[in-house]
Amino acid sequence: MSKTPPAKRPNARPLSLRIPEPSGRPGDTPDFSHLRLDEPGAVDRPETNTPPLDMRDHAFRLVRVLNDAGEAVGPWDPKLDAETLRNGLRAMILTRAFDDRMHRAHRQGKTSFYMKCTGEEAIAVAQGMVLPREDMGFPTYRQQGLLIARGYPLVDMMNQIYSNASDPIKGRQLPIMYSSRDYGFFTISGNLGTQYPQAVGWAMASAYRGDDRLAIAWIGDGATAEGDFHNALTFASVYRAPVILNIVNNQWAISSFQGIAGGLETTFASKAVGYGLPALRVDGNDFLAVWAATQWAEERARANLGATVIELFTYRGAPHSTSDDPSRYRPGDEHEKWPLGDPVMRLKQHLIKLGEWSDDQQAEAERDAVEKVRAAGREAEAIGTLGQSRPSVKTMFEEVYATEDWRLIEQRREVGV
Repeated sequence: MSKTPPAKRPNARPLSLRIPEPSGRPGDTPDFSHLRLDEPGAVDRPETNTPPLDMRDHAFRLVRVLNDAGEAVGPWDPKLDAETLRNGLRAMILTRAFDDRMHRAHRQGKTSFYMKCTGEEAIAVAQGMVLPREDMGFPTYRQQGLLIARGYPLVDMMNQIYSNASDPIKGRQLPIMYSSRDYGFFTISGNLGTQYPQAVGWAMASAYRGDDRLAIAWIGDGATAEGDFHNALTFASVYRAPVILNIVNNQWAISSFQGIAGGLETTFASKAVGYGLPALRVDGNDFLAVWAATQWAEERARANLGATVIELFTYRGAPHSTSDDPSRYRPGDEHEKWPLGDPVMRLKQHLIKLGEWSDDQQAEAERDAVEKVRAAGREAEAIGTLGQSRPSVKTMFEEVYATEDWRLIEQRREVGV
Protein backbone atom coordinates (compact mmCIF):
# COMPACT_ATOMS: atom_id res chain seq x y z
CA MET A 1 0.00 0.00 0.00
CA SER A 2 1.47 3.37 -1.00
CA LYS A 3 1.97 6.04 1.60
CA THR A 4 1.31 9.71 1.16
CA PRO A 5 4.48 11.74 1.78
CA PRO A 6 4.25 13.98 4.84
CA ALA A 7 3.15 17.52 4.12
CA LYS A 8 5.76 20.22 4.57
CA ARG A 9 5.33 22.42 7.58
CA PRO A 10 4.61 26.03 6.73
CA ASN A 11 7.64 28.34 6.95
CA ALA A 12 9.97 25.36 7.58
CA ARG A 13 13.52 25.86 6.35
CA PRO A 14 14.80 23.02 4.14
CA LEU A 15 17.79 21.16 5.54
CA SER A 16 21.09 20.94 3.71
CA LEU A 17 24.04 18.59 3.93
CA ARG A 18 27.61 19.85 3.88
CA ILE A 19 30.16 17.91 1.84
CA PRO A 20 33.72 18.94 2.89
CA GLU A 21 35.93 20.16 0.07
CA PRO A 22 39.71 20.58 0.02
CA SER A 23 41.25 24.00 -0.47
CA GLY A 24 42.46 23.13 -3.96
CA ARG A 25 41.66 20.85 -6.87
CA PRO A 26 43.62 20.12 -10.08
CA GLY A 27 44.49 23.36 -11.80
CA ASP A 28 44.06 25.46 -8.65
CA THR A 29 46.82 27.34 -6.88
CA PRO A 30 47.73 25.53 -3.63
CA ASP A 31 46.31 27.37 -0.63
CA PHE A 32 47.50 26.61 2.89
CA SER A 33 46.31 29.82 4.48
CA HIS A 34 43.89 27.87 6.68
CA LEU A 35 46.66 26.00 8.51
CA ARG A 36 47.44 26.86 12.11
CA LEU A 37 51.21 26.65 12.48
CA ASP A 38 53.00 27.72 15.64
CA GLU A 39 56.40 29.31 15.27
CA PRO A 40 59.36 26.96 15.92
CA GLY A 41 60.13 26.81 19.63
CA ALA A 42 56.86 28.47 20.66
CA VAL A 43 55.16 25.45 22.26
CA ASP A 44 56.11 24.61 25.85
CA ARG A 45 57.29 21.14 26.85
CA PRO A 46 55.25 19.82 29.81
CA GLU A 47 56.68 17.41 32.33
CA THR A 48 55.94 13.81 31.37
CA ASN A 49 53.77 13.34 34.46
CA THR A 50 51.51 16.27 33.56
CA PRO A 51 47.81 15.30 33.85
CA PRO A 52 46.19 15.16 30.39
CA LEU A 53 43.60 17.73 31.49
CA ASP A 54 46.36 20.27 32.13
CA MET A 55 47.89 19.94 28.67
CA ARG A 56 44.83 19.98 26.45
CA ASP A 57 46.17 22.95 24.48
CA HIS A 58 48.94 20.75 23.08
CA ALA A 59 46.32 18.93 21.01
CA PHE A 60 45.75 22.19 19.10
CA ARG A 61 49.30 23.61 18.95
CA LEU A 62 52.16 22.38 16.77
CA VAL A 63 55.47 21.26 18.27
CA ARG A 64 58.31 22.54 16.07
CA VAL A 65 62.08 22.66 16.64
CA LEU A 66 63.78 23.59 13.36
CA ASN A 67 63.32 27.14 12.12
CA ASP A 68 63.69 28.44 8.57
CA ALA A 69 67.40 29.06 9.13
CA GLY A 70 68.00 25.43 10.11
CA GLU A 71 68.50 26.22 13.78
CA ALA A 72 67.10 24.05 16.61
CA VAL A 73 65.15 26.29 18.97
CA GLY A 74 62.85 26.00 21.95
CA PRO A 75 62.22 23.56 24.81
CA TRP A 76 61.60 20.55 22.56
CA ASP A 77 65.13 20.52 21.11
CA PRO A 78 66.38 16.99 21.94
CA LYS A 79 70.00 18.19 21.62
CA LEU A 80 71.14 15.21 19.60
CA ASP A 81 74.80 14.67 18.83
CA ALA A 82 76.00 15.17 15.27
CA GLU A 83 76.56 11.46 14.54
CA THR A 84 72.95 10.62 15.48
CA LEU A 85 71.73 13.40 13.19
CA ARG A 86 73.91 12.14 10.34
CA ASN A 87 72.65 8.59 10.82
CA GLY A 88 69.09 9.86 10.70
CA LEU A 89 69.72 11.83 7.52
CA ARG A 90 71.41 8.88 5.82
CA ALA A 91 68.50 6.60 6.75
CA MET A 92 66.01 9.06 5.25
CA ILE A 93 68.09 9.37 2.09
CA LEU A 94 68.30 5.58 1.81
CA THR A 95 64.54 5.24 2.35
CA ARG A 96 63.86 7.68 -0.45
CA ALA A 97 66.29 5.93 -2.80
CA PHE A 98 64.68 2.58 -2.01
CA ASP A 99 61.23 4.01 -2.72
CA ASP A 100 62.33 5.45 -6.05
CA ARG A 101 63.82 2.16 -7.26
CA MET A 102 60.86 0.05 -6.20
CA HIS A 103 58.41 2.45 -7.80
CA ARG A 104 60.35 2.07 -11.06
CA ALA A 105 60.34 -1.71 -10.56
CA HIS A 106 56.55 -1.63 -10.53
CA ARG A 107 56.47 0.37 -13.76
CA GLN A 108 58.78 -2.27 -15.28
CA GLY A 109 56.36 -5.04 -14.32
CA LYS A 110 58.62 -6.56 -11.67
CA THR A 111 56.03 -6.28 -8.89
CA SER A 112 52.30 -5.80 -8.75
CA PHE A 113 52.16 -2.98 -6.22
CA TYR A 114 54.20 -0.41 -4.30
CA MET A 115 53.64 2.51 -1.92
CA LYS A 116 56.11 5.35 -1.37
CA CYS A 117 56.51 7.46 1.78
CA THR A 118 57.90 10.57 0.09
CA GLY A 119 57.72 13.52 2.47
CA GLU A 120 57.10 11.33 5.51
CA GLU A 121 60.56 9.80 5.98
CA ALA A 122 61.33 11.67 9.21
CA ILE A 123 58.47 9.99 11.04
CA ALA A 124 59.41 6.33 10.81
CA VAL A 125 63.16 6.95 10.79
CA ALA A 126 63.22 9.14 13.90
CA GLN A 127 60.80 6.94 15.83
CA GLY A 128 62.64 3.80 14.77
CA MET A 129 65.84 5.29 16.16
CA VAL A 130 64.32 6.48 19.44
CA LEU A 131 62.79 3.14 20.41
CA PRO A 132 64.79 -0.10 20.64
CA ARG A 133 63.94 -3.13 18.52
CA GLU A 134 62.55 -4.90 21.57
CA ASP A 135 59.57 -2.52 21.55
CA MET A 136 56.99 -3.66 19.01
CA GLY A 137 55.90 -1.43 16.16
CA PHE A 138 52.51 -1.83 14.52
CA PRO A 139 53.01 0.05 11.26
CA THR A 140 51.00 0.97 8.21
CA TYR A 141 52.37 0.51 4.70
CA ARG A 142 54.26 3.83 4.85
CA GLN A 143 56.72 3.05 7.66
CA GLN A 144 59.40 1.32 5.60
CA GLY A 145 61.83 3.79 7.13
CA LEU A 146 61.43 1.96 10.45
CA LEU A 147 63.07 -1.15 9.00
CA ILE A 148 65.67 0.80 7.06
CA ALA A 149 66.70 2.89 10.08
CA ARG A 150 67.22 -0.31 12.06
CA GLY A 151 69.39 -1.94 9.42
CA TYR A 152 66.96 -4.54 8.07
CA PRO A 153 68.44 -6.04 4.87
CA LEU A 154 67.21 -4.20 1.78
CA VAL A 155 67.37 -7.40 -0.25
CA ASP A 156 64.90 -9.07 2.12
CA MET A 157 62.51 -6.16 1.66
CA MET A 158 62.82 -6.53 -2.11
CA ASN A 159 62.35 -10.30 -1.98
CA GLN A 160 59.09 -9.72 -0.12
CA ILE A 161 57.97 -7.12 -2.67
CA TYR A 162 58.77 -9.52 -5.53
CA SER A 163 57.18 -12.52 -3.73
CA ASN A 164 60.07 -14.60 -5.00
CA ALA A 165 61.56 -17.84 -3.69
CA SER A 166 63.43 -15.98 -0.94
CA ASP A 167 60.46 -13.95 0.27
CA PRO A 168 60.85 -13.98 4.08
CA ILE A 169 57.04 -14.14 4.43
CA LYS A 170 56.86 -16.95 1.85
CA GLY A 171 54.29 -15.31 -0.38
CA ARG A 172 51.69 -14.94 2.34
CA GLN A 173 51.41 -11.16 2.14
CA LEU A 174 50.85 -8.48 -0.44
CA PRO A 175 53.95 -6.58 -1.59
CA ILE A 176 55.22 -3.96 0.93
CA MET A 177 53.47 -5.66 3.84
CA TYR A 178 56.64 -6.61 5.68
CA SER A 179 57.01 -8.52 8.93
CA SER A 180 59.99 -8.92 11.25
CA ARG A 181 59.76 -9.73 14.95
CA ASP A 182 63.51 -9.27 15.39
CA TYR A 183 63.29 -5.68 14.14
CA GLY A 184 60.19 -4.76 16.14
CA PHE A 185 57.99 -4.69 13.04
CA PHE A 186 54.62 -6.42 13.44
CA THR A 187 53.06 -7.85 10.28
CA ILE A 188 51.30 -5.11 8.34
CA SER A 189 47.55 -5.43 7.96
CA GLY A 190 45.84 -4.12 4.85
CA ASN A 191 42.64 -3.48 6.77
CA LEU A 192 42.52 0.12 7.95
CA GLY A 193 42.77 0.74 11.65
CA THR A 194 43.62 -2.74 12.87
CA GLN A 195 47.07 -1.63 14.04
CA TYR A 196 45.61 0.34 16.93
CA PRO A 197 43.75 -2.38 18.87
CA GLN A 198 46.57 -4.81 18.09
CA ALA A 199 49.15 -2.43 19.55
CA VAL A 200 47.07 -1.61 22.61
CA GLY A 201 46.42 -5.30 23.25
CA TRP A 202 50.11 -6.13 22.85
CA ALA A 203 51.04 -3.32 25.26
CA MET A 204 48.45 -4.48 27.79
CA ALA A 205 49.84 -8.01 27.62
CA SER A 206 53.37 -6.69 28.14
CA ALA A 207 52.28 -4.77 31.22
CA TYR A 208 50.21 -7.67 32.52
CA ARG A 209 53.30 -9.91 32.37
CA GLY A 210 55.43 -7.30 34.12
CA ASP A 211 57.58 -6.93 30.99
CA ASP A 212 59.41 -3.70 30.11
CA ARG A 213 58.56 -3.45 26.40
CA LEU A 214 56.31 -0.83 24.84
CA ALA A 215 54.19 -0.83 21.70
CA ILE A 216 53.95 1.90 19.11
CA ALA A 217 51.39 2.14 16.32
CA TRP A 218 50.74 4.30 13.28
CA ILE A 219 47.48 5.11 11.57
CA GLY A 220 46.49 7.52 8.80
CA ASP A 221 44.17 10.48 9.20
CA GLY A 222 41.41 8.71 7.26
CA ALA A 223 41.54 5.62 9.46
CA THR A 224 40.64 7.68 12.54
CA ALA A 225 37.07 7.36 11.26
CA GLU A 226 37.24 3.58 11.79
CA GLY A 227 35.73 2.00 14.88
CA ASP A 228 39.04 0.29 15.70
CA PHE A 229 40.57 3.70 16.39
CA HIS A 230 38.02 4.57 19.05
CA ASN A 231 37.96 1.10 20.58
CA ALA A 232 41.72 1.22 20.99
CA LEU A 233 41.67 4.64 22.65
CA THR A 234 39.10 3.43 25.16
CA PHE A 235 41.23 0.45 26.21
CA ALA A 236 44.46 2.49 26.16
CA SER A 237 42.91 5.06 28.48
CA VAL A 238 41.13 2.71 30.87
CA TYR A 239 44.07 0.35 31.36
CA ARG A 240 46.91 2.88 30.95
CA ALA A 241 48.50 0.73 28.29
CA PRO A 242 52.20 1.47 27.63
CA VAL A 243 51.70 2.42 23.99
CA ILE A 244 52.42 5.34 21.66
CA LEU A 245 49.57 5.96 19.21
CA ASN A 246 50.58 7.96 16.14
CA ILE A 247 48.16 9.59 13.72
CA VAL A 248 50.02 10.40 10.51
CA ASN A 249 48.02 13.30 9.12
CA ASN A 250 49.46 13.47 5.62
CA GLN A 251 46.47 15.47 4.31
CA TRP A 252 45.21 12.85 1.85
CA ALA A 253 43.78 9.35 2.06
CA ILE A 254 43.51 7.39 -1.21
CA SER A 255 41.76 10.25 -3.01
CA SER A 256 39.85 12.02 -0.24
CA PHE A 257 41.34 14.82 1.82
CA GLN A 258 41.61 14.80 5.60
CA GLY A 259 38.44 16.87 6.03
CA ILE A 260 36.34 13.83 5.16
CA ALA A 261 37.60 12.22 8.39
CA GLY A 262 36.84 15.34 10.45
CA GLY A 263 40.04 17.33 9.99
CA LEU A 264 38.20 20.59 9.30
CA GLU A 265 36.28 20.49 12.57
CA THR A 266 39.24 19.97 14.89
CA THR A 267 42.73 18.52 15.00
CA PHE A 268 43.14 14.75 15.00
CA ALA A 269 45.21 15.01 18.16
CA SER A 270 42.22 16.50 19.97
CA LYS A 271 40.32 13.24 19.59
CA ALA A 272 42.47 11.96 22.45
CA VAL A 273 41.13 14.59 24.83
CA GLY A 274 37.72 12.97 25.10
CA TYR A 275 39.37 9.74 26.22
CA GLY A 276 41.46 11.40 28.91
CA LEU A 277 44.71 10.81 27.04
CA PRO A 278 47.57 13.27 26.58
CA ALA A 279 47.95 14.49 23.02
CA LEU A 280 50.75 16.15 21.09
CA ARG A 281 50.50 17.69 17.64
CA VAL A 282 53.89 17.65 15.94
CA ASP A 283 55.55 18.89 12.76
CA GLY A 284 56.08 15.55 11.04
CA ASN A 285 58.65 17.00 8.63
CA ASP A 286 60.90 18.08 11.48
CA PHE A 287 63.19 15.17 12.45
CA LEU A 288 64.05 16.79 15.79
CA ALA A 289 60.43 17.50 16.72
CA VAL A 290 59.38 13.93 15.91
CA TRP A 291 62.30 12.59 17.96
CA ALA A 292 61.51 14.82 20.95
CA ALA A 293 57.78 14.05 21.01
CA THR A 294 58.41 10.31 20.72
CA GLN A 295 60.97 10.46 23.50
CA TRP A 296 58.46 12.33 25.70
CA ALA A 297 55.79 9.69 25.06
CA GLU A 298 58.30 6.90 25.67
CA GLU A 299 59.30 8.35 29.05
CA ARG A 300 55.65 8.62 30.02
CA ALA A 301 54.88 5.02 29.06
CA ARG A 302 57.93 3.60 30.82
CA ALA A 303 56.89 5.46 33.98
CA ASN A 304 53.57 3.56 33.90
CA LEU A 305 51.65 6.74 33.11
CA GLY A 306 49.97 5.22 30.08
CA ALA A 307 49.46 6.01 26.43
CA THR A 308 50.11 9.15 24.40
CA VAL A 309 48.46 10.15 21.12
CA ILE A 310 50.70 11.99 18.66
CA GLU A 311 49.37 13.66 15.52
CA LEU A 312 52.24 13.93 13.03
CA PHE A 313 51.41 16.78 10.68
CA THR A 314 52.95 16.09 7.27
CA TYR A 315 52.14 15.78 3.57
CA ARG A 316 51.97 12.75 1.28
CA GLY A 317 54.13 13.89 -1.59
CA ALA A 318 53.81 10.77 -3.75
CA PRO A 319 50.70 9.01 -5.03
CA HIS A 320 48.82 6.96 -2.45
CA SER A 321 50.11 3.88 -4.26
CA THR A 322 51.12 2.78 -7.74
CA SER A 323 47.38 2.41 -8.44
CA ASP A 324 46.73 6.10 -7.72
CA ASP A 325 46.94 9.29 -9.79
CA PRO A 326 46.93 12.33 -7.47
CA SER A 327 46.76 14.73 -10.42
CA ARG A 328 43.08 13.85 -10.65
CA TYR A 329 42.20 15.26 -7.23
CA ARG A 330 44.77 17.85 -6.04
CA PRO A 331 46.94 20.64 -7.47
CA GLY A 332 49.98 19.23 -9.20
CA ASP A 333 52.48 21.40 -7.30
CA GLU A 334 50.82 21.19 -3.89
CA HIS A 335 53.63 19.11 -2.41
CA GLU A 336 56.28 21.63 -3.48
CA LYS A 337 54.28 24.42 -1.80
CA TRP A 338 53.80 22.56 1.51
CA PRO A 339 54.76 25.18 4.14
CA LEU A 340 56.63 22.73 6.38
CA GLY A 341 59.11 21.84 3.68
CA ASP A 342 60.92 18.59 2.96
CA PRO A 343 62.20 16.50 5.92
CA VAL A 344 65.41 15.45 4.19
CA MET A 345 66.35 18.96 3.14
CA ARG A 346 65.49 20.41 6.54
CA LEU A 347 67.75 18.01 8.43
CA LYS A 348 70.49 18.54 5.84
CA GLN A 349 70.23 22.29 6.38
CA HIS A 350 70.43 21.84 10.16
CA LEU A 351 73.59 19.74 9.94
CA ILE A 352 75.20 22.25 7.58
CA LYS A 353 74.28 25.02 10.02
CA LEU A 354 76.07 23.08 12.75
CA GLY A 355 79.14 22.68 10.54
CA GLU A 356 78.66 18.90 10.56
CA TRP A 357 77.61 18.38 6.92
CA SER A 358 78.09 19.82 3.46
CA ASP A 359 76.56 19.76 -0.01
CA ASP A 360 79.37 17.44 -1.11
CA GLN A 361 78.60 15.03 1.73
CA GLN A 362 74.93 15.17 0.81
CA ALA A 363 75.70 14.29 -2.80
CA GLU A 364 77.98 11.47 -1.67
CA ALA A 365 75.31 10.10 0.69
CA GLU A 366 72.75 10.14 -2.11
CA ARG A 367 75.14 8.30 -4.47
CA ASP A 368 75.94 5.77 -1.76
CA ALA A 369 72.23 5.18 -1.10
CA VAL A 370 71.50 4.64 -4.78
CA GLU A 371 74.38 2.15 -5.04
CA LYS A 372 73.24 0.22 -1.94
CA VAL A 373 69.74 -0.05 -3.36
CA ARG A 374 71.06 -1.01 -6.78
CA ALA A 375 73.23 -3.77 -5.30
CA ALA A 376 70.30 -5.13 -3.29
CA GLY A 377 68.17 -4.97 -6.43
CA ARG A 378 70.65 -7.03 -8.44
CA GLU A 379 70.72 -9.67 -5.70
CA ALA A 380 66.93 -9.86 -5.37
CA GLU A 381 66.26 -9.87 -9.10
CA ALA A 382 68.76 -12.70 -9.59
CA ILE A 383 66.42 -14.78 -7.41
CA GLY A 384 63.43 -13.59 -9.39
CA THR A 385 60.85 -10.87 -9.74
CA LEU A 386 57.07 -11.28 -9.77
CA GLY A 387 56.13 -14.59 -11.38
CA GLN A 388 59.72 -15.62 -12.17
CA SER A 389 60.19 -17.57 -8.95
CA ARG A 390 58.03 -18.19 -5.94
CA PRO A 391 58.17 -19.86 -2.52
CA SER A 392 57.71 -23.61 -2.44
CA VAL A 393 54.10 -24.79 -2.44
CA LYS A 394 54.79 -26.83 0.70
CA THR A 395 55.12 -23.62 2.73
CA MET A 396 51.32 -23.30 2.52
CA PHE A 397 51.07 -26.07 5.08
CA GLU A 398 53.82 -24.91 7.42
CA GLU A 399 53.94 -22.58 10.43
CA VAL A 400 50.18 -22.52 10.90
CA TYR A 401 49.54 -25.36 13.35
CA ALA A 402 51.99 -26.63 15.95
CA THR A 403 51.00 -30.19 15.01
CA GLU A 404 49.51 -31.11 11.65
CA ASP A 405 46.11 -32.76 11.84
CA TRP A 406 44.87 -35.40 9.41
CA ARG A 407 43.26 -32.86 7.08
CA LEU A 408 46.50 -30.97 6.58
CA ILE A 409 48.38 -34.21 6.01
CA GLU A 410 45.80 -35.28 3.43
CA GLN A 411 45.94 -31.94 1.64
CA ARG A 412 49.71 -32.11 1.42
CA ARG A 413 49.46 -35.59 -0.02
CA GLU A 414 46.98 -34.40 -2.65
CA VAL A 415 49.28 -31.57 -3.68
CA GLY A 416 52.27 -33.91 -3.73
CA VAL A 417 54.49 -32.08 -1.25
